[in-house]
Amino acid sequence: MKDLRMKGHWIAGGFFALLFALLLAVRLDVFPNLFRQPPEQAPGVAAVLPDEDQWMAIFQGQRRIGYAHRELARSGQGYRFKEAVLMRINTMGVVQDIRLKTTGEMNPDMTLSAFRFDLQSSLYHFTARGKVRGRQATVHYGPPGAEKKIEIALQNEPHLSGSIFDSLRGKALAAGQETTIHVFDPASMADRPVRVTGIGDETIVIMGKTQKARKVAVDFMGGRQYAWLGEDGGVLKEKGLLGMTLERVAREQALGGIELAAGADLTEAASIRSNVAIENPDTLTKMTVRLANVNPEHLLLAGGRQQYQNGLLTIERESLPLAAAAGGSHSFGNEQYLQATPLVQSDHPEIRRQAGQIVSPRDSHAVKAEKLVAWVHRNVEKKPVLSIPNALETLTNRVGDCNEHAVLLAALARAAGIPAQVEAGLVYLKGRFFYHAWNTLFVGKWVTADAVMGAMPADVTHIRLIRGEADRQIDLMGVIGQLQLEVVDLKK
Repeated sequence: MKDLRMKGHWIAGGFFALLFALLLAVRLDVFPNLFRQPPEQAPGVAAVLPDEDQWMAIFQGQRRIGYAHRELARSGQGYRFKEAVLMRINTMGVVQDIRLKTTGEMNPDMTLSAFRFDLQSSLYHFTARGKVRGRQATVHYGPPGAEKKIEIALQNEPHLSGSIFDSLRGKALAAGQETTIHVFDPASMADRPVRVTGIGDETIVIMGKTQKARKVAVDFMGGRQYAWLGEDGGVLKEKGLLGMTLERVAREQALGGIELAAGADLTEAASIRSNVAIENPDTLTKMTVRLANVNPEHLLLAGGRQQYQNGLLTIERESLPLAAAAGGSHSFGNEQYLQATPLVQSDHPEIRRQAGQIVSPRDSHAVKAEKLVAWVHRNVEKKPVLSIPNALETLTNRVGDCNEHAVLLAALARAAGIPAQVEAGLVYLKGRFFYHAWNTLFVGKWVTADAVMGAMPADVTHIRLIRGEADRQIDLMGVIGQLQLEVVDLKK
């Protein structure tokens, strides 16, 4: 494990790639027409939105790293929304292209009726398509050729992230005035509230011209972003996390001159510098850190090996249970963590076949778990990947970062009869805490396991912030760039 920690950029931080993709889906062009006044209309008749065709350049700092193209047009009784995004991103020192396409069929009030989401990177392709009827979504979800149909109960009639503010046409937000809209994110299958607050008027330069703009703040799960809207209600500029901005440009400018070398490493930018150097983390039995600027209500800080109180979080190293009899450990009460999900396809024949080749029915759960951790560690190449991770594609490609390791280990463990979950948070590497993903496996008790590092139990610098798959991981959006961490105590 010591050698692996010296190659930190291959280990941690890949988890942030998923978060960035989800963040992008929420942020890109979510502010259209907020302040444009509707045309005159008869009482009870919805305003007819004009067709739109907008181009945005995407910047990281001063570097242009991509573009977004957004279209809105009438379709039947409602509207059709299209968005195409290309970005060139530096993650863990590797520059990769990522393409996202979103199509939405909208009702006259701009609530979502149907959608398709596509994400394409160098190795992986992910799709999600579905229909929404009121507060029920029917979704076909997963990699091409291995889709699963699922039904999702929604808390509210949802809007697509790219078009939610079309429903607020003509409702100008005064400074300090707030409104909340619920967004359905196709990448994570999550339904979350977005709070928009009017800030005031400013003057900015766009496309070489000085323009009046109204500034608004957008809060998503505690993360704050900003947008500047023109007098016609269209988006002029957006500012997100980690130095990411978008700016309206002409089509020719958006498509031309994307830099071959992307901006600063997003993994590094998202990480947190440690106040102390931690030598040999695998020898520690306990670590206490002070957390600040974080809302614990959205996180899972307490439970199991972690205790949290008054801003202090203590993580204690676990011990493996004594070897159990053949057949494993009692799993009563944890059956739900044996079930397959769209991204953890533990019931797929290929996953079951591979699990059967790694473990023996005579092994205890603890022995099975150790064998599975070791197999994933040895057989999946450590390489940053920009995608929505899923176990079946990872088993086929044998390449990935912490996300791919975590979903594959979860699938193999469940196929072998071991309840398994995915955890995400921070891990210490070379003077910094990086965003990372790993597992917790039930082997008579819940024990953390990190297949990237080949460790079970994982060391105490693994700080769990959330537990769950993509629908829970989106809750970390409000943490990135906000969380402050101080190491208070280390014990061997």
